[in-house]
Amino acid sequence: MARAVGEAFRELQSNLGITGLQVETVSARHHAVRQAVGNHIKVLDSFLTGSYARSTMIGPMSEADIDIFVVLDASYFANNSPASLLEVARQVLLRRYPRTPRISRNGQAVTITFEDFAVDVVPGFYRNGGGFLIPDTTRSGWISTDPKRHQEIITAANKAHGGALVPLVKMVKGWNRATGSPFSGFYLEMMTQRLFENVAIADYALAMTSLFDKGRNAIKYVIPDPAGFGDDVQGLRAVSSVADAVAVFDRAHEVASQAVEANWLGYPSIAIEQWRTVFGTYFPAFG
Repeated sequence: MARAVGEAFRELQSNLGITGLQVETVSARHHAVRQAVGNHIKVLDSFLTGSYARSTMIGPMSEADIDIFVVLDASYFANNSPASLLEVARQVLLRRYPRTPRISRNGQAVTITFEDFAVDVVPGFYRNGGGFLIPDTTRSGWISTDPKRHQEIITAANKAHGGALVPLVKMVKGWNRATGSPFSGFYLEMMTQRLFENVAIADYALAMTSLFDKGRNAIKYVIPDPAGFGDDVQGLRAVSSVADAVAVFDRAHEVASQAVEANWLGYPSIAIEQWRTVFGTYFPAFG
């Protein structure tokens, strides 16, 4: 509970985070998974990717995916289709985790569904000219990407903001989840980074209100792959049209504006309850 908006936003940051015990669990789990793959397949490199690696993952862990990228020897590219490569990886993981509830091929990865959280293992190859190639079974082909570059972009932008960008990204993702996840989390990360380029983040209440305002237009457009390799990043996930997407941002902007005004007029209890309708139970109640 909180009695001031600034205090409430600090508590929001804490509520969106991953606990120390969960960090330890993730560390042990991803090392074990990487070792399991390396025991049976020639791996040239392996590393964490996704929101966990970019420090933009939000809790709870039960709704999260930990992404592991494994760079394989080129011989596996010559001898496998995208689907068969994922099957090779799946069979290897089944040897290590025979009692895990589910290990399945999932578009571009093999997903291990543990009881506490899921792990996505993405096999790939070094790409001529930089980046990596990964399988895409939905289109029976290969995708060019560079998750390391994605991480570098967010890390550099966060540093330029004095560490204030990543917490804002987590807040946007928390709002997205509280709203039913209408948008791609990765898209929201890239959108936030672009909207606040050369714009100071001094107050999170004002920053979120501004983001909802500018997001009404930004959500209409795709974002080119920041690494310059892959497909455009699509924003819409659980909304059927751009008009519906704009409406989601409109509603959030309206409530956020009311919350800012209530706090400015000296009614922090009303402001906090308004923000709670934006962020759901991530945001503390007044008290």
